[in-house]
Order: sequence, then C-alpha cells, then structure tokens
Amino acid sequence: MGKLSIFDQIKKEGGSIFTEFESKRILKQAGILVGETKLAKTSKEAVSLSQKMGFPVVLKIVSPDVVHKSDSGGVKLSINSAAEVKKAYDEILKKVRKQFPDAVVHGVSVQKMLQPATEVIVGTSKDPQFGPVIMFGLGGIFVELLKDISFRVIPVEQRDAQEMIQEIKGYPLLQGYRGKEPASIPALVEIILKISKLIEENPQIKELELNPILAYRNKAIAVDARIILE
Repeated sequence: MGKLSIFDQIKKEGGSIFTEFESKRILKQAGILVGETKLAKTSKEAVSLSQKMGFPVVLKIVSPDVVHKSDSGGVKLSINSAAEVKKAYDEILKKVRKQFPDAVVHGVSVQKMLQPATEVIVGTSKDPQFGPVIMFGLGGIFVELLKDISFRVIPVEQRDAQEMIQEIKGYPLLQGYRGKEPASIPALVEIILKISKLIEENPQIKELELNPILAYRNKAIAVDARIILE
C-alpha cells in the first residue's frame, strides 16, 4: 500500500471530510496510538462489539456532516450494559437525524471507555502567509474556554515540539500539579513530530485535529480525530 492510497481509498468512499473512524485509520498508519474504535451499523452490532470490548464503552455518531458530535447529542459516555448500548444507539440516531435530516450517517462508533487523564489537543491548519502550522494545547472543553495553545510552522523538530508543550500556561498540569498523575512529555513530543511528518508527506490535508488526546504517565492516546482535505 502506497503512502497516499489510504487517502485515495477513503476519498473515493465519501469525500474530503473524514470521520473519526476514517481519520483514526490514517493516524494509526502514521504510528500514532489511537483508541480502538469499531463501526456499528445497527444497534445489534453495537451491542455485540461492546460485549467483545468489555464495558464501559463510548458510543459516537459517525458522519462527515456532524462536526461537533457532543453538541449534537451524538456522544454517549460510560455505557455499562447491552440494554444501555441499544438505548444509546437509538437515541444518538434520533437526535442527530432530527438536527441534521440531510446528514450522511455511516453508523455509530463503539470505543472502550478509557481511564481519565489530562486532555490535550494537537491540530494543524494552513495559514495564508506561513503555510501549514501545528498547534498544541490543553484539550477537551478547555480549548475553547481557555485558548491555552502554542503554534509552530511545519516542519517541526524535537526541540520545537518540547518548547510548544512547555509554553502553554497549563504546563504544570502535565507535570503532575497537586498530586495529579504527570503526563508523558516524550509521548506528546512524539505525537507532534509524527503529525508534522504526516502533514509534510500529505500536503492535501487542509486541517487535522486530535481532541482529546489522553495524556497518561507512560503513553498518550488519541480518542477522537478529524481530518479535512483540500
């Protein structure tokens, strides 16, 4: 498989906005650790996948037309039984179809609910003046609330990635503020470098976002992702 074949394949399947499920396929190929995600096209399939993964699980809408999944009622967390999975699956589809009647829906993703950790974000975009840039900051809801982020022009080196992480005001949280488990800085540096390389090798990527990335003591896992092509 050539470097661009996965992009060509997904583009042929559905266009230029990749779902979380498709984006994770690309990130995994780039060597980035992602939360295991399976696609369910029926509630019965979602139940089966959940039972194989083990509870609790997370269900999320899979649609290129639904960008803000949580705001649209397209995410259900901490699901602990087959009955809850079936109910959550039906509720997600009902809410999304009500808000976005014309949306293309591929199904619902099933993902193992991971242990809480410090949430960070890594994203890229194309600046009209500087070209591709990469961003790092606190993730989850804190991105829009605090806007605690740093930027560099791609490509970045290891020193750039380390500086990006240390520049944010929330850096003490990553070091283990007030007894909180510290995050693996080397794992975050590695993600930044791999994303930089991915963008260098694939200039057709217009935007990319990993949010949140759960930063643990010994690893960092991207649990949600989005890629948009030119």
